[in-house]
Amino acid sequence: MNPTPHIRTRGGEDRGELRYPPLPQPLTSGVYDNHTHLEIADGDEALDYREQLDRASSVGVKGVVQVGTDLATSRWSAQIAAIEPRVLAAVALHPNEAPELDARGLLDEHLAGINELAALPRVRAVGETGLDFFRTGEDGRAAQQRSFEEHIRIAKEHDLALQIHDRDAHQEVVDTLLRVGAPERTVFHCFSGDVDLAEICIEHGWYMSLSGTVTFKNAHNLRRVLDIAPRSLLMIETDAPYLTPTPYRGRPNAPYLIPYTLRAIAEYLDLDPVMLATQLSSNTEAVYGRWDADPIRSQTGPNDKTKSTS
Repeated sequence: MNPTPHIRTRGGEDRGELRYPPLPQPLTSGVYDNHTHLEIADGDEALDYREQLDRASSVGVKGVVQVGTDLATSRWSAQIAAIEPRVLAAVALHPNEAPELDARGLLDEHLAGINELAALPRVRAVGETGLDFFRTGEDGRAAQQRSFEEHIRIAKEHDLALQIHDRDAHQEVVDTLLRVGAPERTVFHCFSGDVDLAEICIEHGWYMSLSGTVTFKNAHNLRRVLDIAPRSLLMIETDAPYLTPTPYRGRPNAPYLIPYTLRAIAEYLDLDPVMLATQLSSNTEAVYGRWDADPIRSQTGPNDKTKSTS
């Protein structure tokens, strides 16, 4: 149940900067990290997922959504969620996985595996899925598109949230969601768009999940998004071990560092951090359900969020 983490190293950097940052001041109102990768270890400390969760709990992070990026990590995510009450799972094939799997004739088989995992009760999202044209050229885009559309179908079939990975493909992602129909609960993970994309999300009720990037000095577009986004459509995440917030940018990220991002957002919006944390927690539970309860299942229509009692 606790497989060896995937170790990521960064050659050429000061090894001292690969230590995890210190614990922040605890939040007085808890919040969730709605997108993290506990199976990946970074830097000089290969922290066990349980230690990661204990650190998070100690500073007011109530729970996490552990996100798979291929069939193996999606299975791991579902297994951990089944035994750890602070974890819910999201399962998917990352868009960059699709072209390689397709070339090997394995894409359909792996999509079928994701569909099986999506039926498990503590799997609450399909993700991260979407389109990524940063690393994938024209020859791989058809496989990405097919994989994305199948993930959307799986999410709707199982009445799960959808976590979008969108890199250099904003318009294509939006076009796909509008053409095939977005799931009722759709989240743009690590939102990287501008005001124009934010306005589209607002129009369709899609959630915008902000990561540590919103704290970066050059993240002017993201802060302009905060100026117009309804608080009811905002979420927060780490995408750990990546995208560590200021003042520890460049060092390994972890769910326990969420308070830095939350306080930076609250300061920019001139909001009480307690009020912001309460709103973000409410939003997160509206998307994934409560960590200690049955999953959200629509009963009578696309806007009915009554939880199943079965």
